Amino acid sequence: MHKKLIILFSLLFLPFLLKAQLKGFRDSIIQISGITMTADSLRAIPAVSILVKGQNRGTISNSQGVFSIVAFKGDTLMFSAVGFRRKNYKIPADLVGNSYSMIQLMTEDTVYLAETIIKPFPSRREFEKLFVSMDIPNDMYEVARKNNESAKLRALAKSMPIDAGGAYNVFMQKQQQSLYYAGQTPPQNIFNPLAWAQFIESWKRGDFKRKD
Repeated sequence: MHKKLIILFSLLFLPFLLKAQLKGFRDSIIQISGITMTADSLRAIPAVSILVKGQNRGTISNSQGVFSIVAFKGDTLMFSAVGFRRKNYKIPADLVGNSYSMIQLMTEDTVYLAETIIKPFPSRREFEKLFVSMDIPNDMYEVARKNNESAKLRALAKSMPIDAGGAYNVFMQKQQQSLYYAGQTPPQNIFNPLAWAQFIESWKRGDFKRKD
């Protein structure tokens, strides 16, 4: 009978205990929003890594240095960026509310490396002497000439992938075209009389003939 009363009281008070635990869990969560800036000039620092110490969670500041992260009260935030010293910020456990704003100042960390001078020749005079007396074989001239042929360069350009600069230009052209024709249907060259005139001229010149 005594055990039954204990179980009954436990079942009655269980919802209140769960509610109190849930309220304590909610009160311990906090959203930290802020901006990372330089300590000397108050300039926004982009791409700053903000990690919660001891956990695999974090975020990164945007181009204006603004960031936002959810953590628990009492956690430690670690700020790190290339060229700046690391900073740690411990979230106070007695903060009131579930949101907090902050400005994290970071100090630049400059590393000076020793100067290194590489000299393949002891002196400039020695280099000029060896350069003038250098005997380049004819086959190397032939290789250089073949490598600079316009036909070979065009063939290599067709087979080689586009570089970062070219990919950026193509992407920006597509973005500009999409913005230019935003809200309307892009024109079709099949209804363009100038395009038809260029096509007829190319046909007359024989540009579309098969060239063996």
